Amino acid sequence: MSDATDPAPAPGTPPRADCVADSAGGITFDIAVVDVAEPVLVLRRRGGSGGPVSSGGPGPGPVPGGAPDEARLPLTPAAEGHLRAVLPGTVQLAEGRWDAYLGDRAVEPGVRDLRALVDRIPDEPDGVRARVPYPTADGRLAVRSWVRRPHAEAGDIVLGEGVCTVEGTLYGARCAAGAVAEARLGQAVHRVPAGGEGGAFAFTVPYDLLAEPPVTSEQLWELWLRPDAGAEPVRVARVLDDVWDRKNVFVYPAHRGEGYRAAPCYTADNDLCVRLTP
Repeated sequence: MSDATDPAPAPGTPPRADCVADSAGGITFDIAVVDVAEPVLVLRRRGGSGGPVSSGGPGPGPVPGGAPDEARLPLTPAAEGHLRAVLPGTVQLAEGRWDAYLGDRAVEPGVRDLRALVDRIPDEPDGVRARVPYPTADGRLAVRSWVRRPHAEAGDIVLGEGVCTVEGTLYGARCAAGAVAEARLGQAVHRVPAGGEGGAFAFTVPYDLLAEPPVTSEQLWELWLRPDAGAEPVRVARVLDDVWDRKNVFVYPAHRGEGYRAAPCYTADNDLCVRLTP
């Protein structure tokens, strides 16, 4: 976090915020004092088209065109020379990427304390909400928000000969008779049995099943879990830690099949897939 003896930023210096995330979904932002026309830190959802949401509690319901896409967090004095904004876990943030601004100026990331997010066990009864502050590719501060109800959290991925087995935990649902996992590519859907006790689940995907017809270009098969015969499918993902983009961080060895290579992978949104290449 910022030290009270830090010098004030020079005029024209982009604002910089240190962040502390807590296990309940809250984030505290500490910002060295800068000239601001309005003492408010604004989080704006990228690509959103909805209205504002207050920091005083859960925001209003969805507005025409989408969920609320702007959160306004009052800045209050903190340590000497610093202002503080708090995003409580009770404030609703739609799923997406939220950029941080002071007025019309983008905020830069400072120190980010994300220790409370590691191995987090959520206590929401119907699914999960997860938020991770992170630095964007062009050096700005943003918050990645996930809202999954219910949610299938991927855990261990075990690689076998021509198969991968996915183990994980369901939140807001339980596996029952008729549970299946689905691999989806456009309109194509392949199903394999799934099982588990309590909140646990597991299923095995044979790569050969996905490689018919022959693989002539890269294919990204999305993995979903249908907890019972009558349930809606749930996207399998991994969001309950401090990693905001697993795509290039979690890389698995590829299996070489007849005319293809296959390996599990994560997208930039931390959703689990199987990638096939010729």
